[in-house]
Amino acid sequence: MTSTLFALGLVLAAFFIALTVLLAFGMVDRRKTSSLRRFSEEERDRVVFIFENETLLDATPAARQFLDQVPRMGTPWIHLATLLSPRFPRLTDIVGDLAEVGELRLAARDGSSHLRAEWHDGITRITLDDANPEKVTTAGFDQHSLLALTRELDMLRASSENTPFPQWREDQGGGISWCNRAYLTLADNIAGTEDLRPWPPARVFTLEPAGRGSESGTQALYRSVISLGGDTEQHWFEITETELEQGGKLFTAVPTDRLVKAETSLQEFVTTLTKTFAALPIGLVIFDRARELALFNPALMDLTMLSASFLISKPPMSAFLDRLRESRMMPEPKDYKSWRQQMSDLETAARNGTYEETWELPTGQTYRVTGRPHPDGAVALLFEDISAEISVSRRFRTEIETGQAALDALPQAIAVFNSGGQLMISNTAYTKLWGEDPSTPTGEVSFRNALDSWKSRAAPTPAWDEMHALMSWTGRRSGVWRSRITLTDGRSLLTRMTPIARGATLVDFTVAAPKANSAPAPVVRAQSGGNTHHLHA
Repeated sequence: MTSTLFALGLVLAAFFIALTVLLAFGMVDRRKTSSLRRFSEEERDRVVFIFENETLLDATPAARQFLDQVPRMGTPWIHLATLLSPRFPRLTDIVGDLAEVGELRLAARDGSSHLRAEWHDGITRITLDDANPEKVTTAGFDQHSLLALTRELDMLRASSENTPFPQWREDQGGGISWCNRAYLTLADNIAGTEDLRPWPPARVFTLEPAGRGSESGTQALYRSVISLGGDTEQHWFEITETELEQGGKLFTAVPTDRLVKAETSLQEFVTTLTKTFAALPIGLVIFDRARELALFNPALMDLTMLSASFLISKPPMSAFLDRLRESRMMPEPKDYKSWRQQMSDLETAARNGTYEETWELPTGQTYRVTGRPHPDGAVALLFEDISAEISVSRRFRTEIETGQAALDALPQAIAVFNSGGQLMISNTAYTKLWGEDPSTPTGEVSFRNALDSWKSRAAPTPAWDEMHALMSWTGRRSGVWRSRITLTDGRSLLTRMTPIARGATLVDFTVAAPKANSAPAPVVRAQSGGNTHHLHA
């Protein structure tokens, strides 16, 4: 029992000792963390920063003055690292290991200062100390701020001197107070080697109000053209003028030779296109993707009788079509609802490039209207007056119908074959005689097909071979071939083959009147080139 109590006492004693040690360490840890978050009275005049990750929790007045010497760049930690990097090049890499070691001390590359970094429980404390605290800087700047400003000045000077774009600064009186190397080089090239000026340099660009491109806030855009010494070629620049808060203006010139050439080419192309559109007899109107009139040519006004003031107002496509309907320059619709649907279909078809219709106007004119899609969702409508074409077509159709009617009125059967032996035209008597209508859509009828049809309805005769030989002859033919054939029903046909224009051949069949005593038919000669064929009638 005694041994058991003794063992239990040892366990309790060990527990209390461990608890006491842990509490002691916790108090020390909290005190250390708390000490990292506070500044002592001695540190108030030193450069000390307190960070939690990249967030600045606190800084001494001297530290804040150090950060405010130059414009902020990124987070406070990145800004500080950028300012210190000239003297502590490996600061960012070394501080990355701070959480493992707890404390680091670095010496500046030039030996002018020391840096102490402490980390505990996510809190980082950065302290900067001068190696020579007695050293006095100029104009109230400590050497840390002065070195940061010097580095930034070197960067800005290198950037301005190495940029290929001419830059210069003018004071409030308009005089050049600063310029970069590109500006000086350009000024020397213009002046030549014999007329080099000391400071201030010669003015290179002339900024006239007429050359102003646009204005926005404190900036204005100009265009200027110059010629280098001894060079007749013009060089264009776009110049940005910026008002500075300190007074004066900063100018930046960017070469725009390619842009000006492209704009000139585009303007010439548009001018050529405009002249071409103006000379077109076809009316053209283009609507943009919002279906507002964007472009039209003079022929459109002549064809649609719409006023220039209406077209210039850029009406929507629906208003344009409404005005055409009111002016009776489109087919009269049966009702308004169906007309609106038709116009909606027109827009859709034009957008797809499938719209093409012939408009028979109440005035007697005939227009061909075509819709074509354009880039970026635009739609073009083309109006073409085809009244003369339609008139010629109708007259030609009338002549054909009249000629066909004249052939149909003849008593003999007539068929005309072209130079290739295809049947071109026949009359009603031919259909009645041979029982076939060539106008039926059964394909093209050749002379061989027709000859086979004739043979099937007539008695055998050498005339068939002679007709085939004449039709196959490729040389020049003259004279009329005649013969007589007998149908299977006993009727006699007087048959003729006559060469006509363009190598065509006319074949006609005349039913002979029956005679009591018919004499034998005479032999007829037909000329084929230089050969003479003796044929039996």
